[in-house]
Amino acid sequence: MSGHSHFKSIKHQKDIADAKKGKIFSKMARVITIAAKEKGGDPEANGKLKIAVEQAKSFNMPRENIDRAIQKGTGELAGENLEEVVFEAYGPGGIAIIIEGIVDNKNRALGDVKQILNQQNGKLAGEGSVRWMFDRKGVITIDFKSQVSSLKNKENIELEAIEAGAEDIYWDNDILDIYTKVENLETAKKTLEGKGLKIDSVKPAWIAKETVEINEKEKESCQKLFEALDENDTVQDIYSNLRA
Repeated sequence: MSGHSHFKSIKHQKDIADAKKGKIFSKMARVITIAAKEKGGDPEANGKLKIAVEQAKSFNMPRENIDRAIQKGTGELAGENLEEVVFEAYGPGGIAIIIEGIVDNKNRALGDVKQILNQQNGKLAGEGSVRWMFDRKGVITIDFKSQVSSLKNKENIELEAIEAGAEDIYWDNDILDIYTKVENLETAKKTLEGKGLKIDSVKPAWIAKETVEINEKEKESCQKLFEALDENDTVQDIYSNLRA
């Protein structure tokens, strides 16, 4: 059940430098609002909202910001009419990219993303052109070094992950990604926490079925593209099949 690189998609996380925290909080607020809009404002009864709130807390998002985002989702406060979107694209070297966003104007967001792609040697792909190269999975990330001494045994952690419902696992040095079915994500998280494991992050993700290798110049171009997309307010997450 050990993980292999071809199961690992590259997820380009947001830079959490102080200068960018405002932008990150804004993006997280949108995730919380969407989750509350879908299934209500009680995190204990809404697994998607609970995961979003916990992720926001891990970035030290102020409680009042979280509460305000929930209230916008439930309609207690006025807010934008938000919707989730998924764009598919090709990047430098022909890599496949999935871009997730939360938008208040889909056509404007599509135009913005298309412009960024064109400027950075990428191109927008038709619906379904790229998505088939990925699987939708729940991903639980654990930092081995942050575990209590009694749990600092990689083999034991792997066994706990399997018992919690892991479909696959992948070690990247001391960072463990546990892949589950999306619908089992919250249950698996609770099971692992019940065993005393400290969880770093939990969320659904697009995992590449196979990864591709490109040259260094193309990798540099990809990084510039990912950074440009990250700067866009509507873009939430970026996934690719670029080999780490």
